[in-house]
Amino acid sequence: MKLPLYQVDAFTNTQFHGNPAAICPLTTWLDDDLLQAIAEENNLSETAFYIPRGESFHIRWFTPVCEVDLCGHATLAAGHVLFDHRGYAGSLITFSSRSGELKVRKSGERLILDFPVDQVSPVPAPAGFAEALGMAPLEVYRGKDDYLAVYARQEDIETMRPDFARVEKIPARGVIVTAPGREVDFVSRFFGPQSGIAEDPVTGSAHTTLMPYWAKRLGKTSLAATQVSKRRGELHCTLKGDRVEIGGQACTYMVGEITIL
Repeated sequence: MKLPLYQVDAFTNTQFHGNPAAICPLTTWLDDDLLQAIAEENNLSETAFYIPRGESFHIRWFTPVCEVDLCGHATLAAGHVLFDHRGYAGSLITFSSRSGELKVRKSGERLILDFPVDQVSPVPAPAGFAEALGMAPLEVYRGKDDYLAVYARQEDIETMRPDFARVEKIPARGVIVTAPGREVDFVSRFFGPQSGIAEDPVTGSAHTTLMPYWAKRLGKTSLAATQVSKRRGELHCTLKGDRVEIGGQACTYMVGEITIL
C-alpha cells in the first residue's frame, strides 16, 4: 500500500522554522494502531490524517505516543496541503474533529484557523510547579487541557530551562508559559512531555488558551504573538466571542510516499 506524505513547516514562511507537521491524506480510515505507528515513525510533534467527508474533511492528529483532541499547526499544515498540493479550489476548508468543527480560510499569504476558545480560570500552582519550570510564575491558570503560567518578561520565557522529568508529572496535557513581548503583544512556549513532546516549537491550540487571557489583560481582541522556541513561529490572533482566529503562513519541506508492507 502506498500513501502520500507531506511535511510542512507551519506558522512560518521560512523552511527549518515554525513547527513541522506530517500530513497524510487518506480515502478511508486505517486501523488506529497503524495510524499511531506511522506517527511514531515520522517522529514529529504531530502527524495529521484526514479523509473526505462530503464537501468537508474529517481530521485526526497523533503525536509519536498518542492521539490528541486538537492541534493547530498540523491543521494549518493540512490546509496548506489541500490548497497548494491537492487542488482544493475553494477558499474555506471545513474539518470535523474531536474538538468539533474547525475551519481553515485562505487570506492572501496567510491561512486562518477558526478554533473554539479555551476559557481559563486562576488556580493554585500544583505541587512542584515552580521547580519543574525552574522559575516561579506570577500567576497560574488552568484551561481544559493545559496549565498556563504567566511571567513578567520575554527574557523569562526565552531563558527558561525546564526539568522535563518533573514537568511530565504535572497532571495536564502540557504547560504553556507566557509573558508580554518586546515587539509583539505576547510570547509563549509550550512544554508537553506528558504527550510525548518535550517542547512543541509552535502550538496553535495553545493560543486558544492564551488569547482569552491576553485579550482581557491588554483590552484588545487582535493580537500579534511569537512562540519563542528555538525554531520560533509567528501568529496573528483575533478573539471573536467563543471562537479564536489564528493566522499564520506555511511552507512545504518535503513531498513523499509511505510504503506499507
